[in-house]
Amino acid sequence: MTKPTPIDKEIALDPKRYIVSETDEKGKITFVNDYFMEVSGYTRDELIGKAHNIVRHPDMPKVVFKLLWETISEGKNINAVVKNLAKDGRYYWIFTEFESRKDADTHEIIAYHADRKTISPHILDVIVDLYAKLLKIEQKDGVEASEKYLIEFLKEKGDDVNFVNIMEEIHRFY
Repeated sequence: MTKPTPIDKEIALDPKRYIVSETDEKGKITFVNDYFMEVSGYTRDELIGKAHNIVRHPDMPKVVFKLLWETISEGKNINAVVKNLAKDGRYYWIFTEFESRKDADTHEIIAYHADRKTISPHILDVIVDLYAKLLKIEQKDGVEASEKYLIEFLKEKGDDVNFVNIMEEIHRFY
């Protein structure tokens, strides 16, 4: 039996703590809390000013981030289940609440805020398979094909599915 590599190891998150970050309107990190640094393994200096995808795990389908950005760019909030990659190669699953921040005078988006917490294990039973399928479709046929599959997947679960709460919809079905 081979020894597992760091990428095979999941980081156990404290269910009482939140991972918090903020970015500018382009997705560059402007703030991280101490727990974000502790879990990700990066220092504040390594994170501030970097694109948030510094912690993106290769198992994450691009379509999920496409839908996230489309939604928050419209000033709408969204929740999502995300698998992130720590600096040392380990990973952690999180339920993330994304919120757009707007200028009080111009109402233009100036930043994004995200609170992340540990995820219920039963949700992973659904998400892992769904994300693997979406990723496989993306690799073969592209992000548009992956998005089409996701739309059909959600339509099969109910008539009134919207992307603003895409992960809430998955929670509702399972």
